[in-house]
Amino acid sequence: MNHDAPAYGLWALVVFNSAIFVMFAFSFFKPQTARDWRTFGAFAAFVIALFVEMYGFPLSIYLMSGWLQTKYPNLDLMSHNSGHLWSTLLGEKGDPHFGPLHIASYVFLGFGFYLLSSAWNVLYHAQRRNALATSGPYARIRHPQYVAFVLILLGFLLQWPTLLTLVMFPILLVMYGRLAVTEEAEMRKQFGADFDAYAARTPRFLPSLRKSNVGAGLKA
Repeated sequence: MNHDAPAYGLWALVVFNSAIFVMFAFSFFKPQTARDWRTFGAFAAFVIALFVEMYGFPLSIYLMSGWLQTKYPNLDLMSHNSGHLWSTLLGEKGDPHFGPLHIASYVFLGFGFYLLSSAWNVLYHAQRRNALATSGPYARIRHPQYVAFVLILLGFLLQWPTLLTLVMFPILLVMYGRLAVTEEAEMRKQFGADFDAYAARTPRFLPSLRKSNVGAGLKA
């Protein structure tokens, strides 16, 4: 790494990266109700907080600098690589961008955005027909969009953990869980027995490994 180049204070990158990820997620989620906007707003706040520390000001490293310098005396705290705290804490050697956690983060991010896109496509057509979304990802779980957001957040945490995003993550999990319950209550009022039958055969967040009609569900 070129130590003559600034590792932080790159606010243009903060704005650019935040805008890219937030707009990309927005293009699939397309919030409409106040509940949707709260969900998306919390996700956007997480992303912005992440990139502020990644390229703007490393608040977590600053707050932990005393402990980090004591435990890792050879660590260059102003190096951008130092922000990959999992790599440091696990004692990984070499460029953290090629470490197993960083690679895993790309898997989570890629699958999360793929799931978000797939779920939105199914939901969009179901809403146009005023019908339940029960095909594609919705054949496996009742809330694939919320699961997609969680996968994306996990991908970011594996890549660049910060004190703020680590605190925000469980709060977002609780928020998504409550929103899912509220959404289901609305669907039950709208679709009645049809929704009850769908909920009885389809898990809320985690797909069942014992489900025998996986192929049929995905092709529906």
